[in-house]
Amino acid sequence: MKKSMMKKALALALMICMTCSIAACGKSSGKKWIVATDTVFRPFEFTNENGEFVGIDVDILAAVAEDQGFEYELQSLGWDAGVAAVQAGQAHALIAGATIKQERIDAGWIFSDGYYNATQTFVLPEGSTVTSFEDLAGQNVAVKNGTAGADFANSLKDQYGFTVTVFEDSPTMYQDVILGNSAACVEDTPIMADSIKTGGLALVIPEGMESDGAPYGFAIMNPDNQELLDMFNAGLANIQANGKYDEILAKYLGE
Repeated sequence: MKKSMMKKALALALMICMTCSIAACGKSSGKKWIVATDTVFRPFEFTNENGEFVGIDVDILAAVAEDQGFEYELQSLGWDAGVAAVQAGQAHALIAGATIKQERIDAGWIFSDGYYNATQTFVLPEGSTVTSFEDLAGQNVAVKNGTAGADFANSLKDQYGFTVTVFEDSPTMYQDVILGNSAACVEDTPIMADSIKTGGLALVIPEGMESDGAPYGFAIMNPDNQELLDMFNAGLANIQANGKYDEILAKYLGE
């Protein structure tokens, strides 16, 4: 009788242990993850009129973390500083409208599934006579350091005979065009459309001067942080399936 009771107790203990393991599967180990981001890249990350840091990236990360049950701290560092923080191990991951591209993968970036497909577009000052890439010959184009927009401009500059000047942030790049120092700048299309609308910028998006587009991804640069990447992918799939993802896009883009 005692042996029978012991066997039942052991079986119950094993069942409890297995249940706990299953419950923990796919969830965070309990650590707080540090995620770096840009400072001004609306509508993906920016400070609103109430002084709150908001945007598509901000809301997607919050929804994914809630879905997967992990804790995180979002650090608004700027693009260059954010990338450097992840490379140096001062942050675990980056979410900042980072285009998934082979050059970054070759350099050690490890990307999530894509969470937004964006094109890059040339942007002109109001009243510009530029209507095509050919019209930029002998002129300068402003780009933001390390971006897909910069890659797009650099891929065309020799063919169409324009030069490129690099800036560290989007607002300074825009001003360079508005002030007439550059004939155009290159920016991700949704960011540019939002910036013109909300900032009343004297800039226009021409037709036919955009790229084919590529997806944005959440990125780690240390394989030890694969757990976080796996949770992001799982959470992203869940919020896309339950409608939360579409709600976030509609909130900022009206899509």
